[in-house]
Amino acid sequence: MAAVGSGCALLALLLAAGGAAALGRPSPVRVLSDGTWRELLHGEWMVEFYAPWCPACQSLQPEWEKFAEWGEDLDVNIAKVDVTEQPGLSGRFVITALPTIYHCKDGEFRKYQGARTKTDFINFISDQEWKSIEPVSSWFGPSSFLMSSMSALFQLSMWIRHCHGYLTESVGIPVWGSYAIFALATLFSGLILGLMMVFLADCLCPSKKHRPPQYPYSKKLAPESAHLLKKLDEEQEADEEDISDDEAEDKEESNRNSSPNAVRQRPVNPAVTADKS
Repeated sequence: MAAVGSGCALLALLLAAGGAAALGRPSPVRVLSDGTWRELLHGEWMVEFYAPWCPACQSLQPEWEKFAEWGEDLDVNIAKVDVTEQPGLSGRFVITALPTIYHCKDGEFRKYQGARTKTDFINFISDQEWKSIEPVSSWFGPSSFLMSSMSALFQLSMWIRHCHGYLTESVGIPVWGSYAIFALATLFSGLILGLMMVFLADCLCPSKKHRPPQYPYSKKLAPESAHLLKKLDEEQEADEEDISDDEAEDKEESNRNSSPNAVRQRPVNPAVTADKS
């Protein structure tokens, strides 16, 4: 009886040790963040985007963990992203439904649309079924400028949400007060951004100063045009001199005609004229 009891105790101890080892074994699923997502650009990956509160994501987790155990045999990396903790990646990959699975192969991204079981995942990689799926356009790829801007926008929105929660819960500011603060901050930031844009535009494209209109004669003329213009000026001056000479002669003649051309006579008394008669 003592031997049987000791055997049972040893078996229970071994089972407990095996269970503890299984529980202590790290998960083969890698966790990606905003700082490590660029690892997807190299090698082959399967990535799941999930949220802890999502029922469909919760039901997928056991199958995803089982599939990750085959990752080393299939030479594929298995990863997951919590969109509640990484909003930037949610915007970068345009996650609109949960869970969302992407296949990544040397920088090309394809959205997985098949069944969500371990067997289907294994066949998708081993049979290279991903080749029949059109990859995401480079314009909308996670590393493009457009998606980087989208990621920054999602991060900003999450930061604003955290600030709103801090102001209303920790500081005790009313909800309308928090909205007023954000409205004033938006107006002020828009004003600063507008001033910066005007300053940059003025530096890059300075406005031209007002200049007086230039007359045609002030422009530099070709030698032929200058010679012709000089000849026209000389002819005009000669005509003006002829006109001035004619006017002088006419004036002199008019003065001569207006001067008295008869001898001045004395007045005669009428009585004397009658005596003589």
